[in-house]
Amino acid sequence: MPRVGCRNSGPAMQTFVYHQFVPPAGAAELRAEVRAFLREHMPEIRPAKLANSWNVVDRTFSRALGAAGFIGMVWPKQYGGHERSALDRYIVLEELLAAGAPVGGHWVADRQTGPLILRYGSSAMKEAFLPAAARGEITACIGLSEPGSGSDLASVRTAARRGHGRGWWISGQKVWTTNAHVAAYMLALVRTQEGSERQEGLSQFLIDMRSPGITVRPITNMAGEHEFNEVFFDDVAVPDEALVGVEGEGWKQVTAELALERSGPERYLSSHALFNRLVEAAGEDPAEPIRSALGRLAAELWTLRQMSMSTAAKLASGENPVVEASIVKDLGNSFEQALPLVVQSLLDDDTLAASSPLTDTLEYLLQMAPSFSLRGGTREILRGIIARALGLR
Repeated sequence: MPRVGCRNSGPAMQTFVYHQFVPPAGAAELRAEVRAFLREHMPEIRPAKLANSWNVVDRTFSRALGAAGFIGMVWPKQYGGHERSALDRYIVLEELLAAGAPVGGHWVADRQTGPLILRYGSSAMKEAFLPAAARGEITACIGLSEPGSGSDLASVRTAARRGHGRGWWISGQKVWTTNAHVAAYMLALVRTQEGSERQEGLSQFLIDMRSPGITVRPITNMAGEHEFNEVFFDDVAVPDEALVGVEGEGWKQVTAELALERSGPERYLSSHALFNRLVEAAGEDPAEPIRSALGRLAAELWTLRQMSMSTAAKLASGENPVVEASIVKDLGNSFEQALPLVVQSLLDDDTLAASSPLTDTLEYLLQMAPSFSLRGGTREILRGIIARALGLR
């Protein structure tokens, strides 16, 4: 396999190790099946909302997707899954995101919470969560970032202390929690060992968001939308059964979870709706400089897609490509954030002043794209991971 890296005083240090993505049998038929589903079930959405669609909640659409077998695709059938391959799942996600489908109602449950419960959860937790999630009935959120911590997860201060009898009491605060205001559960990383520091003494809990003592406050973004939230825990009682995996091993669990989050097709397709609108507006024979810009953007998009698919193939083989996932996210965020600025530079004042699918999508992404590099780990965190792989840190 090709290896990309550099050499310093020691042996060559690997950064991105390419792992070939071999399409599963029936890949073309699966894409056709997803596209047929979208023709039947895709709701009417204003053009701008086709961008960043993995945060858009539409419970009816999520249930229809679950009924079609497109959620929990890789999970065992005994838990409501379909025992498809991880590469089948990647194809479905790519088709949904490229179309701008509103998948936010089940996204976290399918991408992060479900797989983690399947790997570390008890039998009772699997039975309670996974079948309903596979039906598209559960919206979940992730409790990682905290005030003053950002993407430095090792500085988590939200704490869980044991009760006098059974269970735990959780106190603290999470921030930038996507869709916490509509979520049934939060998968939260908290500190269970008093006095512990950094990666030690961390555990994960599946918390019922209806529990007394939880307060959710909205964070309104520049576009006037409410996706992010602050979540406060004031002595929230959770049962012993809410502990996911082994107490004190939360760091190991969450880093494996982040490799999947950081490398998926959402890392290069959040702004894809704008690229599509530009292609439509340019027509079949675009003039310069639009022609050259489209060529450059298409080449970057294709390269990011190959890197993301490579990382997906590596995950499917059982490996944990932390460095490759960090590279995909960093480069993907740079592409997604640069795309609106490139499109803006190509349009004249009259075009920019007029309302159209192109300009409406552009206006939305100019406001939203700066946040794309915050979710799933900031550039500073990602580049620190990459620097360690290069032997520079």
